[in-house]
Amino acid sequence: MAINNSNDNNSHEESSPLLGNQVEGAERIDEKPLKASPEAKPTAKSPAPEEWTADGLPLGHGSVVGEPIGRTQWDSSLFACLGRNDEFCSSDLEVCLLGSLAPCVLYGSNVERLRSSTGTFANHCLPYSGLYLLGNFFFGGNLLAPWLSYPSRSAIRRKFNLEGSCEALNRSCGCCGSFVEGEWQREQCETACDFATHIFCHTCALCQEGRELRRRLPHPGFNAQAVLVMIPPAEQTMGRGA
Repeated sequence: MAINNSNDNNSHEESSPLLGNQVEGAERIDEKPLKASPEAKPTAKSPAPEEWTADGLPLGHGSVVGEPIGRTQWDSSLFACLGRNDEFCSSDLEVCLLGSLAPCVLYGSNVERLRSSTGTFANHCLPYSGLYLLGNFFFGGNLLAPWLSYPSRSAIRRKFNLEGSCEALNRSCGCCGSFVEGEWQREQCETACDFATHIFCHTCALCQEGRELRRRLPHPGFNAQAVLVMIPPAEQTMGRGA
């Protein structure tokens, strides 16, 4: 009899109209959209990886104002004529000799390596040689060729995100601080410093650029990949034996 009473109670509970109302009320509560509380604040969105600055540098994710990544220093100083005693020692000696005896060859080699394309050596070496001869003939010194060569220094500095002269002075002695606040103003100051470096220390500037490029970029002549040529076999004929 106890079993029958329990079954009757279960069937009574299942058939109770209140149970259906409770289930329907729960479903309606689940269907209501959740409203955000007024205290919830939107989280700060980090900059997307595809955001870049005007100079082509990625934005620093850890920076609030989106400053570019820190610039690196040159591998060797301006007056390190013989370079460093490392695996590029022989290359540094070659750069020093070319800069002293044949700066036109060193300048053409630097531009060819910078642009990573063959054929640019003659297009830059020959105009440099003409300006070098004219400058020495009319002014008694190499005063015209630096006007042609100083843009390569600016291109190297932008390509590898290197520290310029204004930033180096600001880091070492604290001067030129007002010239490196804005990006456009800093670039104008650095370009003027690149020009002054080629005017007053032209040979040293060419050698520093040559050492930097040879440590960072291979010569474009070594980038050519070997081509496998397939030679078809010679045509064979079947002859009847004697």
